[in-house]
Amino acid sequence: MTPSTTPQPVFYIPHGGGPCFFMDWTLGPANTWDRMADWLRGLSATLPRRPDAVLVISAHWEAAGPRITAGAAPELIYDYYGFPPHTYEITYPAAGAPALAARARDLLEGAGFTPHLDTARGFDHGIFIPFKLIYPDADIPIVQVSMDPGLDPSLHHQIGRALAPLRDENVLIVGSGLSSHNLGAMMRNTELEGSAAFNQWLEKVSALPADERAAALGGWEAAPMARHVHPREEHLLPLMVAAGAAGEDPGHCVYRDVVLGAVALGIRFDRPEREDAIQ
Repeated sequence: MTPSTTPQPVFYIPHGGGPCFFMDWTLGPANTWDRMADWLRGLSATLPRRPDAVLVISAHWEAAGPRITAGAAPELIYDYYGFPPHTYEITYPAAGAPALAARARDLLEGAGFTPHLDTARGFDHGIFIPFKLIYPDADIPIVQVSMDPGLDPSLHHQIGRALAPLRDENVLIVGSGLSSHNLGAMMRNTELEGSAAFNQWLEKVSALPADERAAALGGWEAAPMARHVHPREEHLLPLMVAAGAAGEDPGHCVYRDVVLGAVALGIRFDRPEREDAIQ
């Protein structure tokens, strides 16, 4: 990895619903996911430089350790169901990065974890769907780190803190999830009660000083309507990893939209004071 005096930012991104960006959408307006897709397409242009690699924590892989993809050419895992046949033929031939996987393992071991390199695991749709927009040429190597099945927010924050040095090695760290994820309500395409209040809380908390932010995110269930917006928190926990990797850097909301009646946020953590660039 390339050393740099300016660390890469850290992102928490929304990855949409299944292969939503690559099909004719029939639930709700046809343009439901267009603004999110446009924002993801423009994300790479906001970086200080082209990263040597990307490390992603997706909501769709839970395995203790954590586990780290270490194959040179990971396959794709089409872990969505009931979508048109062509969406199971989507390709995204991004390379893996075995050296980065080994570096991540060493950092996690140094923080007291027992990580495992997984040469067989492929990329789930929380990676290849958004990154097909972010880096459509699939020319940036990617490593995926699993979430812990216990879903402890503080543990995931510690994972992020352990991986933070990678930012100075020109690695882009991304948490891939969705800031509102009550699928029952969203698939009815009705307004998700409490989504606006919960996401306002997320925006405010993300901008707090690091220790206050960690404490607030660790107690996320006390936020307004938290368990209604996230009946299960797997799509929220990538934010905890991102916040941990951010260190002292504050979070800025750089994307906000309402999809299927629920608020969706994109949050960027970096040191410079930035005007909100919400699109």
